[in-house]
Amino acid sequence: MGLKEFIEKSFKKSPWVIHYDCGSCNGCDIELLSCMTPLYDMERFGMVNVGNPKHADILVVTGTVNHKNKVVLKNIYDQMPEPKVVVAVGVCAATGGIFRECYNVVGGVDKVIPVDVYVPGCPAKPEAIIDGLYKATEILKEKYDKMAKAEEVLK
Repeated sequence: MGLKEFIEKSFKKSPWVIHYDCGSCNGCDIELLSCMTPLYDMERFGMVNVGNPKHADILVVTGTVNHKNKVVLKNIYDQMPEPKVVVAVGVCAATGGIFRECYNVVGGVDKVIPVDVYVPGCPAKPEAIIDGLYKATEILKEKYDKMAKAEEVLK
């Protein structure tokens, strides 16, 4: 099976999402959890929450990155298979938020790993999170398409 057939098959299935809390007030975490409830139901868009980064396509990060958890964040990112997409949820994940001046805070997620989608808010609303995850799915499809084109060129 070529990559093009794999892409067509895999996007009939669900992109899998893993969440990592870098150290937040848990406001964005609670809103992310509400996205999984029947009220918002992110699974209707085909997204499934998983616990193993080796199975995940999309990494959702909340909270500020500090010097201790930046190693764990990078580790989780490195374990994910290519292609992968990173979503930074909330102001803290984007810039460090109100904690950005703290001695132990590195800043936003993009100081450690590349970020594809930023979801604004403090805390981010469930509708904004779902919108960000939908955009992440579109970016993931684009990355798979680029991989397929690269494979065709190499043949």
